[in-house]
Amino acid sequence: MSVPAGRKRRTAVVVTAAVALVSAAVAIAPADASTPQSFQPGPKPALVEPDSAFQGNAPIEAPKAKAAVPAKYSQVAAKPYLGWSSWSLQSTNYPGVNPDGPGSFISEKNILAQANAMATKLKPYGYEYVNIDAGWQLGGDEYGRPTANLARFPRGMKAVGDDIHKLGLKFGIYTVVGLGFDVYRDGNTPIYNAPGCFTRDIVYPDLRTTNGWDQAYKINYASPCAQKYADSIVNLFASWGVDFIKMDGVGPGSWKGAPDDPNHNNTEDVEAWWRAVQNAARPMMYTLSWSLSHRYAETWKANSHGWRIDTDVECYCDTIVRWNGSLVGRWWDLPQWVDDAGPGHWNNLDAINVGNGEMDGINEVERQSYMTFWAMNAAPLFIGDDLTKLDPYGLKLLTNREVIAINQAGVPARPLDQDQLQQVWYAKNPDGSVTVGLFNLADTPATVTGDFAKLGLSGQASVRDVWAAQTHRNVSGQVSATLPAHGSKLYKITPNLPASPSRPADLTATDVSRTTASLTWQPSTGATSYQVFANGKQVATSSSTSVVVQGLSPQTSYTFEVKGARTGRTSEASAPITLFTAKSGGGPVRYEAEAPTSTFTGNAGVSDCTLCSGGKKVGNIGYDASVTLNGITVPATGTYLVKIAYTDGDTSRQSMLTVNDADSYWVNYHGLGDNDWGTPQVTYLPVKLSAGSNALKISNPNGYIADIDWITV
Repeated sequence: MSVPAGRKRRTAVVVTAAVALVSAAVAIAPADASTPQSFQPGPKPALVEPDSAFQGNAPIEAPKAKAAVPAKYSQVAAKPYLGWSSWSLQSTNYPGVNPDGPGSFISEKNILAQANAMATKLKPYGYEYVNIDAGWQLGGDEYGRPTANLARFPRGMKAVGDDIHKLGLKFGIYTVVGLGFDVYRDGNTPIYNAPGCFTRDIVYPDLRTTNGWDQAYKINYASPCAQKYADSIVNLFASWGVDFIKMDGVGPGSWKGAPDDPNHNNTEDVEAWWRAVQNAARPMMYTLSWSLSHRYAETWKANSHGWRIDTDVECYCDTIVRWNGSLVGRWWDLPQWVDDAGPGHWNNLDAINVGNGEMDGINEVERQSYMTFWAMNAAPLFIGDDLTKLDPYGLKLLTNREVIAINQAGVPARPLDQDQLQQVWYAKNPDGSVTVGLFNLADTPATVTGDFAKLGLSGQASVRDVWAAQTHRNVSGQVSATLPAHGSKLYKITPNLPASPSRPADLTATDVSRTTASLTWQPSTGATSYQVFANGKQVATSSSTSVVVQGLSPQTSYTFEVKGARTGRTSEASAPITLFTAKSGGGPVRYEAEAPTSTFTGNAGVSDCTLCSGGKKVGNIGYDASVTLNGITVPATGTYLVKIAYTDGDTSRQSMLTVNDADSYWVNYHGLGDNDWGTPQVTYLPVKLSAGSNALKISNPNGYIADIDWITV
């Protein structure tokens, strides 16, 4: 099928479930499920607001979140939850798991077997939620409320929930957004506890469709009957003893719901369901799926307990997951969400499948990296494996109390530089310690090093190798490990003499002009202000963790450092960064991707883009297609901040940036996740350029990337 430039997305596979998923009988498989690919990482990317370099109409802003109903039960989602979900087993083609066809695993018998295994093996470690995913429902009652598939749940859902509760566990259930086709019934279905309200009163006259599969009618919340319908379902769930609700197919997100696609904007549904959950006479966790759009993060935070940041982790193949599929994609899709997680609302990375060995589809090294990444990012730890068949290694991973404690501390990690395949992720803890994960995402062994200065650490420290259960004393300078392909290390580093104020971490330049530099860093423990230095001279003071340094000289190399300060005391300086300011005479210079001087290969080509500079961009880049921007001229050899304007309606995409056919960097383009390929964003990274003319090639041999508008240097 022909796809316009910029609209190609990761290959998706549609899997038909054996039973109705409310009104949707299909679920979108993970990215690249049909053709596993080797995903590549990106550098530390960041989104910045479009500036005057963009031309055309102003970008469409996301709707502002409405005043939300406060969370009534503060204990719900105070920490990332631990549990199990049925979907990973429902989705796999591993022999014997779904003997009666796709999705046939789901049944009362199998759910209760998993619950009993959890109570026996995992409950002592904090695992408590048993979540029944899609496939439990078949149709609706006389009021359009969901009813159980009695062939699979002959006693109904309340009885199943009661049995789960008897084990001291919690009961989760699944639904999808919108009004099911099957319960509309020509608009004549009455709404429970809402005299005079019928299904015809809560939909639009044209019966427009919504959700990730377009398998439901969009609800019109201008009608007061619509809130009554949400209330009726939530109250029914509460009467069954439900402790957890997953709502699937929510947009904007999942490659739908761009600003010109209001039918897939479900923010009003989410707000209505949140209101219903808070008004129900039972504490219930309410989470959203799948692959939510980040530009609506404030709405998700105000109206849910968490959200999926990505597509399904499962491979929809003869195992549960594969490394080179959507699993490794989490390293690239998560960074833009890090600051949105916290008590009451968490970034959901999807199920953990590290317990069943061969059926998982990944080796032991990859299983450890999988568990490490989820744990240190404060993601919910819900298992997708068969709990009745956990192997010893899987049980060891899932029940490591130190790893679980890191997860339950609720301090999400963030990446240092991601411009190579070796990554360092870290989380600064309130007690002055730092949790550090080293990851080798290459397909061959490599050494990964976490520099103490970049991590905000000073002096000597105790380094706890968490998985090895070994502590190394009086370590200074760095932690380093030679890791196998896809391998990892997890450390807890505690300074011998915690400094107050502590050293600022992760100093980064986000913008540079002829006379200014914009800097950000992670906060110092105990600091009340910050001193900013350029080439050894203090040039600014800031009360926040960012500053715009003024009065710099054009085309000059500066080394920047930051110190935390409090009542006359200062910390050690941060790790330095060095880069050139822009040259005189109008710098930074913008280079259009579609310029006649650019070189194209493969199917890469120019397409229209109303909000892009000059109304054009370059798309269809990836595999054998690339674009090279030529004539990038700088006055001296050194490091320059390169900014790239792009459009990306996917979750994220990556490219290689190759300079003069020599040095290569990986760039991560955070996506909007809602199929909006017309709103430009900007990312940046420091790049070494040579004096004179340079050629910057943008490519990815393993997948399509974002569309490129321009770069500036």
